[in-house]
Amino acid sequence: MAEGSKDQGGTGTPDSEEDSPNMIVYRKIEDIVMRIQDEKAGGVAIRTVKSFLSKIPSVVSGADIVQWLMKNLTIEDPAEAIHLGSLIAAHGYIFPISDHVLTLKDDGTLYRFQSPYFWPSNCWEPENTDYAIYLCKRTMQNKARLELADYEAENLARLQRAFARKWEFIFMQAEAQVKIDRKKDKAERKILDSQERAFWDVHRPVPGCVNTTEMDIRKCRREKNPHRVKKSVYGVPDDGQSQPSPVHISSQPARKPTKEDVKKEITFLNIQLDRHCMKVSKVADSLMSYTEQFMEYDPFVSAMEPSNPWISDDISFWDLETSRDPSQQRVKKWGFSLEEALKDPVGRDQFLKFLESEFSSENLRFWLAVQDLKRRPFREVPSRAQEIWQEFLAEGAPSSINLDSHSYERTSQNLKDPGRYSYEDAQEHIFKLMKSDSYARFLRSNIYQDLLLARKKADTEQGRRTSLEKFTRSVGKSLTGKRLTGLMQSS
Repeated sequence: MAEGSKDQGGTGTPDSEEDSPNMIVYRKIEDIVMRIQDEKAGGVAIRTVKSFLSKIPSVVSGADIVQWLMKNLTIEDPAEAIHLGSLIAAHGYIFPISDHVLTLKDDGTLYRFQSPYFWPSNCWEPENTDYAIYLCKRTMQNKARLELADYEAENLARLQRAFARKWEFIFMQAEAQVKIDRKKDKAERKILDSQERAFWDVHRPVPGCVNTTEMDIRKCRREKNPHRVKKSVYGVPDDGQSQPSPVHISSQPARKPTKEDVKKEITFLNIQLDRHCMKVSKVADSLMSYTEQFMEYDPFVSAMEPSNPWISDDISFWDLETSRDPSQQRVKKWGFSLEEALKDPVGRDQFLKFLESEFSSENLRFWLAVQDLKRRPFREVPSRAQEIWQEFLAEGAPSSINLDSHSYERTSQNLKDPGRYSYEDAQEHIFKLMKSDSYARFLRSNIYQDLLLARKKADTEQGRRTSLEKFTRSVGKSLTGKRLTGLMQSS
């Protein structure tokens, strides 16, 4: 009876790793790949190809793989064989040795088989720190074949900023791996380097390529319990231990799902699609970095100059914060983010001045106009929205801005019934454009650097004058006290 209950109740919620949606695909691909590599059973011959002044070990041509697929899998159309081979390549089981695009070509392009250690069936979920170590290691290996691509160089710079606090540890790890690799045979090292590169091409693909390691949400729907997704990139935990015992599962046949059941399933899947999961350690690192960065600006943690307005009656600090002559601390804060620079009126003016020198001030003027629109009285919103359109987005506008087609269409649709947030998509697009392009150049510009150095010198001199004034006052009080004491004694 218990066995019968187990058979019926356990359907659709398998406990073995083999039955997860992606794993079924991996096992089928791996069976084909092992047959291709088995030369004794009629597989493709793996050979070493001589190139100019060098040899390329352990490779096969794309044409050989296509021919094997057509012959052994009874495929008549070459396009179908190329498509199947491209799917195998997209999952990282075979890869081209000349570029990062994981597709199969029916020509003399050379391919290499991936090591079983790097196969997706091992359920790899590499972290960004691993990727940072890999890219850092690539920069140490000063060879043309290991030179970073443009997108990899951008990823390395972004990771270096994100892991600034532990970059020394990442660098040491990469250095240690390089030393180990140098002890290996040259041909073996060349093969391992290419296999490691192909592994990261799967898990950190070239921009525009599909990440095949992500769980297809349509496959999840095939399971009876959509909450049970093993090794999911959405971070859904494996609830195997919390499942009730098969003995206590009802042996009644499964009822047909109702409309409410389908709605709940759709809601759950939509939540998983929108869910962005981060590890607690990464969140803690980000919070610590943010706290350390803004610690000197918190009057409850750090001493404020000239005095803390929260615990005294002196409001000089507020006057300095709103003055048109910013302190070095304020100027330094503009470099934290574009948001901080635009919060400060002086920082906003300096950024606008820089954009005018680059003939792109219309971006910031548009962003400010939209911000002003959100604060306008409701009766003024429609007319002001049309004015913004005529100035920045209409055909032949005097201060035309560059928008992508999606944002432009959404904005034009919103203006049919204008409101305070009609330009939300366009404003977000322009802000990202300024943040990724103009803002970085502003921080390197003479306008910002000169102001930062000038404020630093001025604050140093002010600090010296303040110290001198305090010393003079203390000496004056001391002398005055002594004189009064002398007069009292003489009298």
